[in-house]
Amino acid sequence: MSFANLASQEDSVALLQRSLDRGRLGHAYLFHGADLGELETVARTLAKTVNCANPQRRNAAGLPLDSCDQCLSCRKIEGDNHPDIMWIRPESKSRVITIDQMVHRKDSLRPLLPAMHLKPTEARYKIGVIVSADRLNESAANAFLKTLEEPPSDSILVLLTTEPQRLLDTIISRCLRLNFGGEMSAHRNEALAEWLGRFVEMASAEQKSLLGRYNLLSLVLSRLAEIKEATTETVAKKSPLENHDDIDAKLKDKWEDELTAAVEAEYRRERAELLTGLQWWLRDVWLQTLNLGEEMSTFPALTAGAARVARRISTRQAMENLQLIERMQRLLATNVQEALALEVGLLKLHL
Repeated sequence: MSFANLASQEDSVALLQRSLDRGRLGHAYLFHGADLGELETVARTLAKTVNCANPQRRNAAGLPLDSCDQCLSCRKIEGDNHPDIMWIRPESKSRVITIDQMVHRKDSLRPLLPAMHLKPTEARYKIGVIVSADRLNESAANAFLKTLEEPPSDSILVLLTTEPQRLLDTIISRCLRLNFGGEMSAHRNEALAEWLGRFVEMASAEQKSLLGRYNLLSLVLSRLAEIKEATTETVAKKSPLENHDDIDAKLKDKWEDELTAAVEAEYRRERAELLTGLQWWLRDVWLQTLNLGEEMSTFPALTAGAARVARRISTRQAMENLQLIERMQRLLATNVQEALALEVGLLKLHL
């Protein structure tokens, strides 16, 4: 894929190509947005462009602005088998990026930072991509920061994250930051609205009971199970395991660990997105208690349900609902048991 194929990110891609056009290639980039897979595509396209043997577009000085997507270098990068393009992903059981991955591995695989200081084997630029950079543990982040302070020549470091707020400010300040976020895709908006409609119908029903709360929990858990299944299938298709049959056992283990971590990271992001949608509807309930629902509603189609709940609770209780979802999100970011956290949270909601 070339930059020309990334129409959905036209504005951010244009900013990136402008820096290429002016010959102001950064030594470190931070790409953030809602879709980690899309960020990986942008990073891979950047790697192909700067190392392309036959660029699709050049500026007046002959510098590449887009890849041909056909030359040997582009094909190697697309197939994840280029010796100068390195990818680091969370792979430990705790789904973090460790100091071993960055500096001194104990297996036969190369750690990122020492490799980045070596001259490229066959490319113009050596590229290091850190996927889910927000998962760098403290020692790995500090080691990476030292490299950012004295970046190696002929190299580009690219950090990808859906949660830039979790990165050290000192790391963010040393990177050129590009937002590939924007609104959720139409598909996800529709899926969220459809599920939220069912939740609101059940939550705003007049008859309240403990069984009703557990029905809400069941609705949430069943939707999360659907998300987990779809995420596993989608992420697995992007794994190099899908494209390589005869691979070294250690490399296969590494890719399997990376796949497990990537699935979990994407699932957590989509789970947070679902709960954020619920939180925005609860905000509509809060606005209804203040008689501001008509002007500022996030989900106008669900206003009737929000109004029914608002008539039953106080403004203080509506605000407590918002705080409850916020605490639940923070708790779920740890290794707490998911079903238990959701059960406790939903039982405490004022509905």
